[in-house]
Amino acid sequence: MKLGIIAGYSPATMSVPMELIKEAEGLGYDSVWTAEAWGSDAATPAAWILALTEKINVGTAIMQMPGRTPAMTAMTAMTLYAMSNGRFILGLGPSGPQVVEGWHGVAYGKPLTRTKEYISIIRTILERKEKLEHEGFHYQIPFNGEGSSGLGKPLKSILHGDPALQIYTASISPNGMKCAGEVSDGVFPVWMNPERYDIFEESLNEGFAAAGGGKSLENFEIAPFCTVILNDDLEAARMPVKNNLALYIGGMGARDKNFYNDYCKRLGYPDAAKEIQDLYLDGKKAEAAAAVPDALVDDVALVGPADRIRDRLQAWKAAGEKRQVGSLLAGTGSVEALRLLAEEVL
Repeated sequence: MKLGIIAGYSPATMSVPMELIKEAEGLGYDSVWTAEAWGSDAATPAAWILALTEKINVGTAIMQMPGRTPAMTAMTAMTLYAMSNGRFILGLGPSGPQVVEGWHGVAYGKPLTRTKEYISIIRTILERKEKLEHEGFHYQIPFNGEGSSGLGKPLKSILHGDPALQIYTASISPNGMKCAGEVSDGVFPVWMNPERYDIFEESLNEGFAAAGGGKSLENFEIAPFCTVILNDDLEAARMPVKNNLALYIGGMGARDKNFYNDYCKRLGYPDAAKEIQDLYLDGKKAEAAAAVPDALVDDVALVGPADRIRDRLQAWKAAGEKRQVGSLLAGTGSVEALRLLAEEVL
């Protein structure tokens, strides 16, 4: 199992945690991941990090597909990959309707259809076997719909891309996991209990079968985010994780359409999922966080004293040996936590 670090997106004042990233690089971490929501973008900090590092891979987790055309994303990815000698990894996601329609001002559409079309277009650009043409639900290239000048023509990238560039997708739903297994090189399942690969297994296997070519976990990366909080006060360490889980399980979606809430149920906490959502949507955010079970926090995060984290890491390492976790992507601002993980895993 490899280790990565989550750089995330910037708060109100632009910042990139370069000291932490350079510490991770020196410790032998494999990757660092930027993100975007509705502020700083993911690609620009990735370029900054690539320019200031030498060995560590840099990826986006994720770039919002509806915010860019597939060709623009391919251009960005090819450029970063070429300028970093192959250290860039392209992570993509559909985002959600609130951001897509409320910030980017475009239709959310069909997220899995978009994912398949988007990656197909990018791979065609990278391969350069033929000029780019695509006729799909979300994308028509060349475009000849309403408002078209009729002058568009198929093109082939001037820059020669490398088909070896890895493309990951973000997903947790069964259909999303099947899609990831079919068209991508890896998946971000947000958080994950390393002992519950069974939640994803059937869907990923269906995707691998659809992809053909003997695709399996041997050539596919599962890369969950894992919050790491080193603190002798266990309850204090759990609380930030509970606040974050409450936000996603309770507030990221409508009452009858929240993929994170559904995922919480599949992880084995159906009653808690309902209670957290009811409280959160009633505006009782503190109570929603308090309703997050300690056991769920311990399943998906590494929190508490050093020895406790070392003990829980054994489950992650066992999953890594079976390729059920390819990379643990640590969310932490602590150099001590980074060093602890490195000592135990690398």
